[in-house]
Amino acid sequence: MTDNATAGPEATAAAPGATAAPLPYDAVVLAGGAARRLGGADKPGVRIGGRALLDRVLTACAAARTTVVVAAPRSTARPVCWAREEPPGAGPVAALAAGLRHTTAAHAVVLSADLPFLRADTLRRLLTALGESGADGALLTDAEGRDQPLVAAYRTAALRRELDALAAAYDGLTGLPLRRLTGALRLTRVPDPHASFDCDTWDDIVNARARIREHGHVLDEWISAVKDELGIDLDVDTNVLLDLARDAAHGVARPAAPLTTFLVGYAAARGEGGPEAVAEAARKAAALALRWEEEATEAGESGGPSAPDAG
Repeated sequence: MTDNATAGPEATAAAPGATAAPLPYDAVVLAGGAARRLGGADKPGVRIGGRALLDRVLTACAAARTTVVVAAPRSTARPVCWAREEPPGAGPVAALAAGLRHTTAAHAVVLSADLPFLRADTLRRLLTALGESGADGALLTDAEGRDQPLVAAYRTAALRRELDALAAAYDGLTGLPLRRLTGALRLTRVPDPHASFDCDTWDDIVNARARIREHGHVLDEWISAVKDELGIDLDVDTNVLLDLARDAAHGVARPAAPLTTFLVGYAAARGEGGPEAVAEAARKAAALALRWEEEATEAGESGGPSAPDAG
């Protein structure tokens, strides 16, 4: 992150287990920093799990009505609105103000472009905490309990009010640290050491690349990467497909597993169906695999040839 904010006045703690519907929002992603601790490397373009850091963040905020990236334009996984602070390199407060000019929603998530573990559910939790608390903003705190103002949801009216006040007090926003802005806001906090992890150094990048390959994360990471690569926006129950692959491999032959899951996806796509169509096609294919297995078992019990294993 560019800065860590100090606690604002009347700071509150977010209530755990918030369940209210998330608020509609716009997103402002700050992606124009100098990355000095990376030797000036193009940090938003650094790949974690095969995807650029910026694209990972854009996937997390895909539900935004408008997504504004404050940086020089580049190729991204989905269309965004581009903005730039004046002058370029004027700092995070100036960049936030530039991005906010392109938003219209009453709420905005403000994000840095170096968050490898950010997820859509994190933003839902922030927006829910913001709505339930009545605060000006809801931000994540990291493993050390520090505020992360660039993983946060804010009321845009409060941001605009304080940005105008800062611009008047300092004759502009150039070079101002984020704590000057967030220190004037009423904030609620949502602890999340995983989603708040950011990549400031090459060690951070190495750590992130290792963490996504851990057993508990690798499958979800891979599925997300494939969907991004193929331009697929479809949430399906991966357990259903894994069960189908297992049934096809066990009841027919090992190579039947990937081929069957492909055919299920193709069948669902032909019908222009969503997750429900995938689930129904998977159910039919799994039932067919079970019938194959039952026939093989019956043949074996009667002394006939058993099902071949082509793998």
